[in-house]
Amino acid sequence: MGEIAERYRRRAEAFERKVAAVEPDQWEDQSPCARWTARDVVEHVVMMHGVMLQPVARKLEPADDPLTAFQEARAAVEEVLDDPILALTETDTPTGPLTTERHIDQVVSDDLVLHGWDLARATDQDETMEPADVERLWAAAVKIPPDLMEKFRTPDAFGEGIEVYGPEVHVPADAPLQDRLLGLIGREP
Repeated sequence: MGEIAERYRRRAEAFERKVAAVEPDQWEDQSPCARWTARDVVEHVVMMHGVMLQPVARKLEPADDPLTAFQEARAAVEEVLDDPILALTETDTPTGPLTTERHIDQVVSDDLVLHGWDLARATDQDETMEPADVERLWAAAVKIPPDLMEKFRTPDAFGEGIEVYGPEVHVPADAPLQDRLLGLIGREP
């Protein structure tokens, strides 16, 4: 198993634990994303898994509940990551051509960390992100060119209903890195 697949599995396991810990009466609780409830966060993550599967002609079937939906999406993505031909299939992305595994790594794998925080915040779970993930996401985020960052902050720039980052939230320079990352992507730590 490669580094990307290992990273995805670790992050997916952490996200799945958060989904499994949501109490039935918490699904409609507000998330840090203004337009999303806890349920919407998971639905978005599942939907984006489906988007990652399209270039390799895979499709997700609807599921009855958020946990099952995520588990099925996770299994489908892991199947792609385990298949060298599918994983290395090149696909066009909004930021240029990438292999399917690299696209998964840069989109849904990273989403698992960030939206895992959203879900934890919405449902009163532990909000601590894995420090290695925070460092990796911070390093990538600060390298985003200003014009692309502006596009990331523009609602619907990558499709209807897709908002990559919100407006930056000021966080002191000496704040913990997780807080600075959250502020940079538009979350109130």
